[in-house]
Amino acid sequence: MKKTLLIVFIILAVILALPVINLIRWNFQDKKPIDIIIVDKTVPTLEREHHKSLSWFLLNDRFVKKENGDSYSYIKDYYGFSPKRPLREKQWERNDYRLTDLINLAEKSDAVYFADTYGVFFNDWYEGINKSRKSRKLYGGLNNNDFLLIKEMKDRNKLIILEYNSFDYPTAQFESVRTQEKLGITFSGWTGRYFSSLDSTSENFPIWMTSMYRKQFKKPWSFKKPGIVILKEKEILVLEQGVQLKNAMPHIITESSTGSKFGLPSSVAFDKWFDIIDPLDNNVISTFDIETTALGDTLLANNDLTRRFPAVVQDSISHRIYYFSGDFATNNVPYWTAKFFGVNKLKGILYTEKPDDPRAFFWLYYRPLMNSILTEYCNSMKSK
Repeated sequence: MKKTLLIVFIILAVILALPVINLIRWNFQDKKPIDIIIVDKTVPTLEREHHKSLSWFLLNDRFVKKENGDSYSYIKDYYGFSPKRPLREKQWERNDYRLTDLINLAEKSDAVYFADTYGVFFNDWYEGINKSRKSRKLYGGLNNNDFLLIKEMKDRNKLIILEYNSFDYPTAQFESVRTQEKLGITFSGWTGRYFSSLDSTSENFPIWMTSMYRKQFKKPWSFKKPGIVILKEKEILVLEQGVQLKNAMPHIITESSTGSKFGLPSSVAFDKWFDIIDPLDNNVISTFDIETTALGDTLLANNDLTRRFPAVVQDSISHRIYYFSGDFATNNVPYWTAKFFGVNKLKGILYTEKPDDPRAFFWLYYRPLMNSILTEYCNSMKSK
């Protein structure tokens, strides 16, 4: 009996000691100084979920501010829409950089990351409002100051990262076109997303899509299975599992040579919004793959689309401009785990390596991609 209790005590002691050991190991990691401008205009809650996992990554991997060595805070260290406490009062403020700030900001900063520019809309911000249609914008869209910041950063050969929806509504067409030209890519106008259920009564389903469908096809929305919806202005395409799709879950595919360089898997599931671009002369790091049937191929071809399209592109000259064609920085990662070394090894708890587990995207793809990009960039700055 005593021996059994001793074994149990030892096991409990080890379990309790591991977090402490990993916290100490995290503290003793070398800090990596880099000044990053984070822009997130889509912050409808205090959780700040559209850039929170980016801040988690910076904290966990010890990327810190140059001036004081402090870690980045997902609450304070970003530009964009800033909700105020208490949230029920629906007060908010703009945290913007001014035109007069841009030269100095570009000079002192090493990188800029546009995590989300979509913004916050009236129906999303105020409770009890009809969600069946799109509403007016409160704040959002890529604007003139954003474009000028990108230009100034590019002129100084700094690191630039933009994500999905930088070019689509509510960004004005003029800003969209010249930003695409600056990045050397072309936006097709099509955006899409996977849905675990196309049933319009499902929780958080964008009900306004059903209105678009009825207007275009003159028949009711009758989809129930998992699927992918692809949109362009007033056009909508619906691909349903078992009809136009063999498997509804999109995957991001990376060739072995590129995967080795960036530490990326050959395939990972992705269940969030994406847009479709033409990379032109940019390097394609990874591609989205939609597993279509013959009917699906025909539907895509009739709209000048294919089942594969870029997921991550990198400029082919400086290698310091990236566009992520998906909502990459929106990930449900427990923030309290950021100060523990080796937390990514909690496979089975935080994620699995099952082919269709979208939780694996952050751990197996986004985090190693960001680590590779920032580490290489930091090393190049040291060698100057």
